[in-house]
Amino acid sequence: MEPNTLLDAILDEAGISHAGLAVHINQLGRRRGLSLRYEHTAVARWLKGQRPRGQVPDLICEILSDRLHRPVGLDDIGLSRPGTRRAADTPLSGFVERATALWRSDEQQRPHVLSAPALTGTSAVMPVWEWENPPEDSDVSRSGLTRVSMADIEMLRSARTHYEQMYRKAGGVATRARIVGFLNNEAAPLLRGSYTDATGRQLHRATGGLVAVAGICAYDSDAFGLAQRYFHQALRLAKASGDRGLGAYIIALLVNQSLFTREYRQAVAFAEAALRAAGPQITAALATDLYAMQAKAYARLGDGAGALSCIRRAEAAAERIRPGLEPDETGYVQPGLVNVQVAEALLSLGDLRAAQEQATAAVDTPAHDRGRVHRLAILAHIELRQGETEKAVASATQMAEQARGMESQRLRDRLRAVRELLAGTGSSATDAAADLIDEALRVPL
Repeated sequence: MEPNTLLDAILDEAGISHAGLAVHINQLGRRRGLSLRYEHTAVARWLKGQRPRGQVPDLICEILSDRLHRPVGLDDIGLSRPGTRRAADTPLSGFVERATALWRSDEQQRPHVLSAPALTGTSAVMPVWEWENPPEDSDVSRSGLTRVSMADIEMLRSARTHYEQMYRKAGGVATRARIVGFLNNEAAPLLRGSYTDATGRQLHRATGGLVAVAGICAYDSDAFGLAQRYFHQALRLAKASGDRGLGAYIIALLVNQSLFTREYRQAVAFAEAALRAAGPQITAALATDLYAMQAKAYARLGDGAGALSCIRRAEAAAERIRPGLEPDETGYVQPGLVNVQVAEALLSLGDLRAAQEQATAAVDTPAHDRGRVHRLAILAHIELRQGETEKAVASATQMAEQARGMESQRLRDRLRAVRELLAGTGSSATDAAADLIDEALRVPL
């Protein structure tokens, strides 16, 4: 079920509690000859995505219209009649209201949003299909109270860079609340503002980049369903911007999450969609990452030939990277990234010697703080598998020291995996390295 953030937002605007709404529904129902006995628990279920029965959606609209002194329809409360229109088919203005309602619910730590499960099947694939296929947005202009300027758009771009750097240094857990607050306080009013088609496309692109980072932070905080919804929002914003390269970058984020959740075939398919649909707008750096992630997916599927083919494509694309010609979003594709990605693929294929060569090359290349922890973790893993305990202890020690102070569930996963491997060796040197990892893991999130 999809959390009903629109209903949550409008109840908050109207100042009606869950219990209060239930009482109003029961009272209005009695005046209509209905015997209703709803409680606050029923409202909580509706916010999680369950649809109220019978006439209740219409009663909710009437109650809210009376309280807010304006017409409130089923679309406004997220309860359109089944079969009339899918959320993805709503106009761009409707999408903006749904998107900003999610941001608001996230900032307010609503449990039905934070714990929402990841979408699967058609619901997971459809946003990618809709990004790739027509129709396009012919005009994204909008009339609102606030005139959006290029200074506003530049502010959004600067904020994306700021929060991305914060994520790399402090982790997604620490960064998430800050970027979600920014989306609510700064980006949402601009999306509801007044702008021409040309300005609107740049506004949607800048906001899409920010929403993508919010998704990364949610993913790094173990909120996988929420992260997926942010990525889907960012993809819709990318389509409105007309920037295929941005859309391909966002799909790369979905590919990465698919790898983590072991949806390997989906990872391959999504990467293919990005490479196919972005065409000439895809940059060498992004192509490098997509091919490398495909290689990891194929390796996990046991398809050695497919993995090696993608490794060759990733390495060829990496040679074409020109940093000065890359957009800000692909800055994460730093020297050494393809090496560590290839090392993971080769590790899955069982080629430990080649994997170690790639991982060593990755560690020997400068990287930002977060990337270095990841590279050291992979190298330590491979060295332990190779039986090179002394080298593994040195790598694990550097990894633990580098990770200290970072609030990231994904890096904690890396640390725990290396910790488990160290525990199996039973030497005093590995015990000391394990203690350092334990110390890093004791930092509360």
